[in-house]
Amino acid sequence: MDKHELIPLFPLRSVLFPGGRLPLQIFEQRYLDLVSQCLRSDSGFGICLLKKGEETVRAGTSQQVHRTGTYARIVDWDKLPNGLLGITVEGTRKFRVQECWPRADKVLMATVEWADTDFVGQPAIEPSDDQAHLVDLLKDLMAHPLVENLGLEIDMRDQRQVAWRLAELLPVPADDKQRLLELDDTDERLRELENLLATVLRYTSS
Repeated sequence: MDKHELIPLFPLRSVLFPGGRLPLQIFEQRYLDLVSQCLRSDSGFGICLLKKGEETVRAGTSQQVHRTGTYARIVDWDKLPNGLLGITVEGTRKFRVQECWPRADKVLMATVEWADTDFVGQPAIEPSDDQAHLVDLLKDLMAHPLVENLGLEIDMRDQRQVAWRLAELLPVPADDKQRLLELDDTDERLRELENLLATVLRYTSS
C-alpha cells in the first residue's frame, strides 16, 4: 500500500482491530452501492468509531469520526432472513485520517496514512510468562458461541494478536476500545488491558 491513500469510510458504534471480524447489516442505499463496488473491485473500506452523529444519516445531520480506524475487506455476504444484506468484514491494517469529507451520496471519504504498526502479517511476538493469564482469558472468550461463529483465526503465540482480540472482546465501552486502538505499542496496549480487566472484575464482584 502507498503511505497515503483515499478510501471510503463506514462510521460505526463499534471498533474493529486488525484480524478481527465484524458482521454488518446493510440497508442504506449508499452502503449497498459501496459494498457492490467493493465486491466488484476486490477493495475495502475504513471502519471508524463515530464521535458525533448516528450510523444512519438523516436530513440536517452529519457524522464526525475518530481519526484512527481499521481498513476492512468483505470476507462473506448473504441475504439475511429479514431481507437485508448481511456482510462480514475482516480488519487488515490500522490507519489515521488526515482529511475527511462527505461525497455527493453522503459516503464519507478520507485521505488516510497507514500505520507502521498494527497490521496483519507481521512476525509473531511471543507472549511473556506474566502474560499467560491473558492468553488463557482469550481462550475462554473464544469459546463463546457468538465468537466461535465469526471464524476467527488467532495465533495465541503472538502477543499482538492476543492484544487485538482481547481489546475487541472485553466488555468495556467503545471509547476504551478506541483508546486501545490508538496505541502503537503492543506492550502498552496489554498493560492498559490489564487495567481495564481489573476494573471489569471490580465492577462484576461488587
